Amino acid sequence: MIERSPLAWKPVGAVAGGAALALLLTIGRYDYHRDELYFRMVGAHPKWGYVDQPPFTPLMVRACIAVFGDTVWAIRIPGLVFLVAAAVLLALIAREAGGGRAAQTLAAAGVLTTFPLTAAHITITAGPDLVMWLLVIWCLMRALLGDLPKYFMWAGLIAGLALYNKHLVILLLATFGAGLLLVGPRRVLASKWLWAGAGIAVVVGLPNLLYQIANDFPQLSMAHALAQNKGDDARITLLPLQLLWLGPFFVPVWVAGIVTLLRRPELRPIRAFAVAYPLMIVLLFVVAGQPYYSFGLLAALFAIGAVPAARWIAGSRARRGLLVGAAVVNCGVAVLTSLPVLPIDVIGKTPIPGINIGIADEIGWPRYVAQVKEVYDALPAEDKANTILFTGNYGEAGALDRYGKPLGLPDVYSGQNELWYLGPPPESVTVVVWVTEGNGPVGNPAFGSCEVKAKLDNGYGVDNEEQTARVFVCRDRKLTWAELWPKAQHFD
Repeated sequence: MIERSPLAWKPVGAVAGGAALALLLTIGRYDYHRDELYFRMVGAHPKWGYVDQPPFTPLMVRACIAVFGDTVWAIRIPGLVFLVAAAVLLALIAREAGGGRAAQTLAAAGVLTTFPLTAAHITITAGPDLVMWLLVIWCLMRALLGDLPKYFMWAGLIAGLALYNKHLVILLLATFGAGLLLVGPRRVLASKWLWAGAGIAVVVGLPNLLYQIANDFPQLSMAHALAQNKGDDARITLLPLQLLWLGPFFVPVWVAGIVTLLRRPELRPIRAFAVAYPLMIVLLFVVAGQPYYSFGLLAALFAIGAVPAARWIAGSRARRGLLVGAAVVNCGVAVLTSLPVLPIDVIGKTPIPGINIGIADEIGWPRYVAQVKEVYDALPAEDKANTILFTGNYGEAGALDRYGKPLGLPDVYSGQNELWYLGPPPESVTVVVWVTEGNGPVGNPAFGSCEVKAKLDNGYGVDNEEQTARVFVCRDRKLTWAELWPKAQHFD
């Protein structure tokens, strides 16, 4: 059994507080991210599940709006909590692996890197998912290293709850279980506590499963669509992004985590984590899963690697200076590229929007909506009563829903993901202001005419998805909405 040091509350708290402060100072600097606009829109329609994800994050956004108001900063408050929790959990994982003050502090600094900062700044499913994964991993470490098998039940409870946010925790459990089979300790697989934990996960997550069954497994349809639309990009970027999520200077630390799990006798009970990671990468490549799906385990390996890293610098001022310097540069670059630090009228002149699409997707929404309003305002008065807005993606729909209603714009519809289920429009609608990329509805036989009326421009020189979008006005609908709406559905 590994002797655990006290939790280094002061340095760990300082790191967590610094990360939270960075989030707080930039919380509303640009605008909503497209996913936040989407969650705001679908969260207004509470359900047990949505076609592209479980209900937790959309309903969390709905709750934040109800409590704090309909603002950008209101829905980003949970991100502060998730990032602080992740920092403490990384420190606890390092502590379980035998890490003292230095190791725990370095482990906590893992939140000041690209992926955790992005996932906490923007209200997306990855923020709470990271915390859930780290909690499950910590419980498994307690069960195996501390000979406390009841922690398997806690791991099961957390995994069951995690299913209400994302189903990715199944990936962690499956690869860890495969790791136990390959490198042991296999006797754990016969533990009644482990199977009790598995049973708890199933029972807690059962409503989620029932929703999938009752709705013909929409998550499988969504996964298939993602593999079709983004699978090639996912495979190409899978390995490079593993090196970038925590930053290049921290790569030796998480590699050391894998090596130390395989070499240190006292860590043999949890060396399945070292095997689970490459298994997860192979599996993600095969199924064309998104590269960030592995991050929760990667972060835990970083925390474990902080233990040998702390040993490496012990007693050597030069090594300590090298590691501290590398960490400062690594984290500084991550803050600059992951958070809206630079002025909005400067960001388009830098490579940051190309490096981090999350930043690019926070820019321009009020201007885009104003440009759509100009098209709508130019319609004849007799058309306006029978007009709707239709968009090619959920970001555009969410922005028009958020900013368009106060400006007097009509209802907005989209065929993407869950938004399709909010349609079809009323049959009385005869004019469509259609916002989409490319040629959009031109040549669509469902309408007598579709004319380009405007091209969207955020005015900041930031190349995001909407910079290629145009605004069309379509008239003379030839088919009923009941006939048209099935053709509008798309998952991506």
